[in-house]
Amino acid sequence: MNAVAPKTFLVCHGAWSGGWAWKKMHPLMQAAGHRLFTPSYTGLGERAHLANPSISLETHIEDVLNVIKYEDLHDIALLGHSYGGMVATGVADRISDRVAQLIYLDAFVPRDGQSLFDLNESGRLPLQEAAQKADGWRVPPMQSPPDTSPADVEWLAERRVHMPIKCFETRLKLQNGEPSLPRSYIYATRITPADTFGPFAKRAKSEAGWRYFEIDASHAPNVTAPNALMTLLQTTIA
Repeated sequence: MNAVAPKTFLVCHGAWSGGWAWKKMHPLMQAAGHRLFTPSYTGLGERAHLANPSISLETHIEDVLNVIKYEDLHDIALLGHSYGGMVATGVADRISDRVAQLIYLDAFVPRDGQSLFDLNESGRLPLQEAAQKADGWRVPPMQSPPDTSPADVEWLAERRVHMPIKCFETRLKLQNGEPSLPRSYIYATRITPADTFGPFAKRAKSEAGWRYFEIDASHAPNVTAPNALMTLLQTTIA
């Protein structure tokens, strides 16, 4: 593992989640000589007490931009997982001089003006209905993939929290057009019937400027397949 030059990874985590969900990756990154930052967004994880109806995708982009600013991070491998692909795209657009590359891990890849709901039309109504049945402005967590161990299911269930629906409704405004940074897409091949991320995998395989990878894992390999994910991340930065 140590053959690869040390890198700074910054994770934009998925919905309902938080930096805590990347717990298994910290010792692996440290052993490989890398730095790993896993901030939690406003209203999620250890910042769940800050949840309110005004939180949007823009809030979460600002969260990560401030981590970059105050930690003085440069030459970043910016990793967006799932919903975090929306966040990472916005962050890279605003501060591209600090980002060396974008890595999308089974993530949404928006174009200018698109919201997560625009990219997941089949999920729009079910998530809206789930929010209405809850408190009107937050969506309860979805189930963990079936190959998640019982211990991890319990660990996740205790920590995942409702997600502000406004984050899924916000259309991303790119100030500098389509990202020109090096981009990699990691497609988790243990898919659900909906295959939500299949279209983005196809895009990465067909468009110029992308490197494409697959991992034999379900949607959250940081939980279910951390060693395999670590090996693959080493490849993306090589």
